[in-house]
Amino acid sequence: MMEMTRKHLLSLAILTAFSPVLVTQAHAQLHLEIAKAPEEAPKIAIVPFSNDSSLYPIIETDLNRSGKFTSASKNLPATASMNNPKAANWQAAGVPYVVTGTVKTTENGSYEVHYQLYDVQKQQYLLNELLTVPASRVRSAAHMISDAIYQALTGIPGDFSGRIAYVLRNPATPEQRYTLQIADTDGEQPRTILTSRDPILSPAWTPDAKKIAYVSFETKRPAIYVQDLSTGAREKLASFRGLNGAPSFSPDGKSMLFTASMHDNPEIYQMNLETRQLQRMTNDSAIDTEARYAPDGKSFIFTSDRGGSAQIYRYDLANSSYNRLTFRGAFNARGTLSADGKKLALVHRPSGSNYKVAIQDLNSSVTNILTPTSLDESPSFSPNGQMVVYATREGSRGLLSIMSLDGRFRMNLPSEQGEVREPAWAPK
Repeated sequence: MMEMTRKHLLSLAILTAFSPVLVTQAHAQLHLEIAKAPEEAPKIAIVPFSNDSSLYPIIETDLNRSGKFTSASKNLPATASMNNPKAANWQAAGVPYVVTGTVKTTENGSYEVHYQLYDVQKQQYLLNELLTVPASRVRSAAHMISDAIYQALTGIPGDFSGRIAYVLRNPATPEQRYTLQIADTDGEQPRTILTSRDPILSPAWTPDAKKIAYVSFETKRPAIYVQDLSTGAREKLASFRGLNGAPSFSPDGKSMLFTASMHDNPEIYQMNLETRQLQRMTNDSAIDTEARYAPDGKSFIFTSDRGGSAQIYRYDLANSSYNRLTFRGAFNARGTLSADGKKLALVHRPSGSNYKVAIQDLNSSVTNILTPTSLDESPSFSPNGQMVVYATREGSRGLLSIMSLDGRFRMNLPSEQGEVREPAWAPK
C-alpha cells in the first residue's frame, strides 16, 4: 500500500509537470448540464428586456446555476416594465424579486443596457443601473449584471463574469491531442491558448489573471512556461534537469513555487520572478509536490508522503516550519485554498473508497466529502468561495463539474471533442 501511494504521488508530481502550436481561434465549446438543483430556492422573475433577445436569457441561466435562486423569463405569473414593477401582482404570485430592462443601440454601434432589480416585499429598487458596452461584449455585460444582482441579494460578489482554464484531450486529433483553453464559467466563449501532441498540464493563473503558466514536454523534458493572454507571447520559467511542475504564483505576482527534482528527489522550490533566483523550500527524503501559496502570501500548502501516506502540510515562510493539515482518510492531495484562506479543497480518498473532493475547515479541521462522483481531481475554488470546479468521470466521459459548497447545486461541463481535465478558476 505504501509503495502504491508513493507511486501515485510521484505520478502526480510528474503529471503536474507535463511540439505545441500557439493559436487564438475559438475551439470546442463546453456544454452546460444542470446535474442537481435545489428543490426550493427564492424565486426571481427575469422579465424579457425590451429590444433584446440574447442578454436576459444569459442572466436567467446565471442565476439558476448559482444554486441560490430559481429564475424564469417564460410563463411568468405577472407583468412588469421599467419603472412599473406592479408589486401587488408579484406579491400575490409569491415572487419576491423582479428584474426588468431595456436595450438600446447607440450611434456608434454600442449597446446601452438599463436594468432594474425590484424587491417586491420592501417595494423598492435594489439596483437601477445603466451600462454602455460594445457589441462584442454583450455576453460579458450579461454576466456583470448577474454578478451585481447576486451581490445585491446575497451580499457576496458574484463570479459569473469569471473564467476557467482547462485542458481538453482529444485522441481523434493526434497532432493537436492536447488543448489548453479558457472559457466563461458557463462554458461559453472558449478560446484556445495552446495545442500540442504532448500533454499540457497544471494551468495556473497569475494574480492579475492576465497570464497563465503551464507545463509542457515540447523540449522532450518537462518545462514551465508562462503565456500572456492578450499577446500570445510566452516565456520559459523553469527547465532544470529532471522534473519541473506544479507552478503557483504568489499573491503579489513576484514569486513562483514549483516542484523540481534537479537534486534527484522531488522538492518544492521558490523562484524570484524578477531575478530568477531559486530558493529550495523543502529538503526531505519524501516526495514533496503541489505547492500553493496562501492568499496572504505568508505560507504555502503542499502534498508530501513524509508521514507515510500522501497528506497536505502547511509551510510557514517566516520561520521555515511546517505542520500537517490533513489526518482523515488514506490519501489527501491536490490542495487549494479559498480566497479568504479559511477553507481547503482537496482530493480525498476515504479508506476503501474512490477519490472524492472534500472541503476542510481550517479553523475546526472538520472535513466533509463534497462530491457524489468518484475519480475526482484538481479542485479549484471560485473567487467568492461559494463554488468548486473539479475534473471527474461519468461513465466514459471525462468532464468538469462545478458544485456549491453547501452541496445543493451541481452542474457539468462536458465536451463533445474529448475529455476535459485540469481546471483552474481565474482570480478576480
